[in-house]
Amino acid sequence: MTATRTAWHIPRYGRPEILTPVTLPMPQPGPKEVLIRIHASAVTRADGMMRKGEPLFARPFLGLRRPRNGLSGTGLSGEVLAVGHEVSRFAPGDMVFGEAGMRFGANASHICLDEDGVLMPKPDSLSHEDAAVLCDGVLTSWHFLRNLGEVQSGDRVLILGGAGSLGSAAVQIAAALGAEVTATSSARNTSFVASLGATRVIDYSSEEALQAGAGFDVIFDTLGVASFSAARPALAEAGRYLCPVLTLRRLPAIMFSSLVGRKRALFAAVGLEKPPRLQAMLSEILTQIDQDRLTPVLDRIYPLSDLIEAHAYVEAGHKRGNVVVV
Repeated sequence: MTATRTAWHIPRYGRPEILTPVTLPMPQPGPKEVLIRIHASAVTRADGMMRKGEPLFARPFLGLRRPRNGLSGTGLSGEVLAVGHEVSRFAPGDMVFGEAGMRFGANASHICLDEDGVLMPKPDSLSHEDAAVLCDGVLTSWHFLRNLGEVQSGDRVLILGGAGSLGSAAVQIAAALGAEVTATSSARNTSFVASLGATRVIDYSSEEALQAGAGFDVIFDTLGVASFSAARPALAEAGRYLCPVLTLRRLPAIMFSSLVGRKRALFAAVGLEKPPRLQAMLSEILTQIDQDRLTPVLDRIYPLSDLIEAHAYVEAGHKRGNVVVV
C-alpha cells in the first residue's frame, strides 16, 4: 500500500472556504532533504494574503490566477522521519522547526525540506506549537526592530497593533532591547499588551497615537494601518517608520525618504534574506527565549482538519498573538 500524507490545497484565490483537504503521495527526501512529520504549523495573516492573492502585484510571483504551488502554510515544527544520503545537519528522530518558504505546504501531516533551508533544531524547552510560530511574527519583528530599525536602549518606540502575531513579539523585543515602548490595541487588549512590556498602551478607538511632536525614534506599523506621511509628524528628527506590509502606495515614501530629510520609511523583505542569515537570527531569538526575555504568544490551537475555521478566525483580525493547527 502506497504511503500518503494529508495537506490543504488552494485551487483558486478566494475566501477561507476555498481551502480543500487533499490526500497526496508521501514525499521522498532528495539527497539534501529531510522528511518531517509535522506536529504543529502556523496559520498567519501572510498565509491568508497568499490564499487571497494579495497584494495583486505579487501574483506574477505567486501565480496569476491561482497559487502556483497550490498548498497552504509556511511555519512548522515536527520530527525528522528520514533524511537524504547527503544530509549531515539532521538525523531521524530529531525535533526541528522552520519554514517552508515559497514551497509552502506546512499545513499538512508531512513535508520534505532542504536541510540547508530555514530549518533549526527545536529546543526541548519549546513546545511544537510555540516553535511553529517563530518564523512568522517573531522573526519578522526581530528583523525589523533589531536590524532595520536598530532599536537601542533608551529609544522611544511605538508599536501600531500590539496584540497580534507581530505586535505581541515586537512589544517584548523592543522592551528587551531597553526601549520605552508605547503600543496601540483595542480596549479589551490593553492589559494584555501592557503585560508584554509596554509602558503605555493606547486604545486606538478613543485616542490618536500619531500625535505631532510625539518624538518616537521608531514607529513599527505591524498591520499597515498608517502611512509614512501620517507617521512622519510623530517621529523624532531622525526617526524611522517601519512597516512589513509593502504596498504600491508605500514604495514612493521608501524611495523619497532616503533622499530628503532625516526621517526614513524603511522596508526589508525578511523572506528574501538568505537561509544562513535567517538561521542566525533564529539563534538570537532562541537566546532571548532561553533568557526569559521573549515568549511566543498563542491564541488558539485548532486541529489540522479545522484549517478553514482557523483561517477565518485570523482573517477576522481579533487574535491575540498566534494561531496554530496540530
